[in-house]
Amino acid sequence: MELLQEAHTWELIGLVIFVGALIWLKVPGMALSALDARASKIQNQLDEARKLREEAEALLAQIRTQREDAERQAAELIEVAKAEAARLAAEARTRLEEDVARRRALAERRIALAETQAAAEVKAAAVDLAAETAEKILAGRLAGAQSDPLVDQGLAKLAERLS
Repeated sequence: MELLQEAHTWELIGLVIFVGALIWLKVPGMALSALDARASKIQNQLDEARKLREEAEALLAQIRTQREDAERQAAELIEVAKAEAARLAAEARTRLEEDVARRRALAERRIALAETQAAAEVKAAAVDLAAETAEKILAGRLAGAQSDPLVDQGLAKLAERLS
């Protein structure tokens, strides 16, 4: 009985009673259930995080594909624009050459017309001068009362041409 007088013995007995009460009240089961519930909740969060990551990776891949498509389309548009610009430049060059050729032809026609008109004016002036000269010669001969058959023939031809 000496054993019952020691404090350590009573501490051991209290501890055994306490542990027995905890077991009888099913505290370890509740603790394990709480830990299991917490572990399950954490596992669910991890699964959800994994799903979100997979969705994010899929979205990132989709965005990269869209970006590549957009870059490819932009490159194609640039190439089309360059080709269109080259085509328009060629058309403009052709139109300019045609316009220059048309203006050159018009200028040449105007020059030819001016030459023709100048030649006609020179011929008219020559005819007028010849007529005046012939008139003066005839007037001088008529004043002298001489008749020249060659002059008469020339005047007749001149009269035919003028009419």
